[in-house]
Amino acid sequence: MLTWLQRNTLTFPPLAKAMREPNGLLAAGGDLSADRLIQAYRHGCFPWFSEGQPILWWSPDPRTVLFPDELHVSRSLGKLLRQQRYSVTFDQDFAAVIQACAAPRSYADGTWITEAMQSAYLQLHQRGYAHSVEVWDEGELVGGLYGLAMGQLFFGESMFSRADNASKYGFATLVRQLQAWGFVLIDCQMPTDHLHSLGARAIPRSDFASYLRDHLDQTSSAPWVS
Repeated sequence: MLTWLQRNTLTFPPLAKAMREPNGLLAAGGDLSADRLIQAYRHGCFPWFSEGQPILWWSPDPRTVLFPDELHVSRSLGKLLRQQRYSVTFDQDFAAVIQACAAPRSYADGTWITEAMQSAYLQLHQRGYAHSVEVWDEGELVGGLYGLAMGQLFFGESMFSRADNASKYGFATLVRQLQAWGFVLIDCQMPTDHLHSLGARAIPRSDFASYLRDHLDQTSSAPWVS
């Protein structure tokens, strides 16, 4: 039975109680306060809902993740990286990145990154949890992504691209940097062909929970500056 989160509590039900259909729906309700979002990620769940719906919290099984040493760089992407086709920065324009991620896509109706979601993640950015990756082409923002960093784990949220392989370029750059900083896992949440092409794969939710337990409170050397 779906659990309803009351606005005055930060309690999330055990991951084992997540629904199988739709896969991983764990709870509904609550709010998008920074404290609640932080607790949600610490418990392995994330918000994902459309305008007009209650806030829905998810923890799919299996979980799509990417291990930094399993990053797959295609021949075309590798060529762009060697040529240093684009420049990449971190945390230089979080607002612009999340706005671009929320923009309409040709293959989807509407967006799940509502104005309320944007505001919530901007608060997380201001508190040092949410981070952005910007991909630039001669001063123009052509791609990027954002997510949360906790301990030695990075929780990816969304990415966008306005130029050839720009989002993959930014993601590959981030993965290599996270590996250098001691991160052990990147949460990709849901499977997509785009992520699979970069080396993401599915692991049981129980394994994902183990990574949360073992690495959320470990330190990394990430300074989060360009």
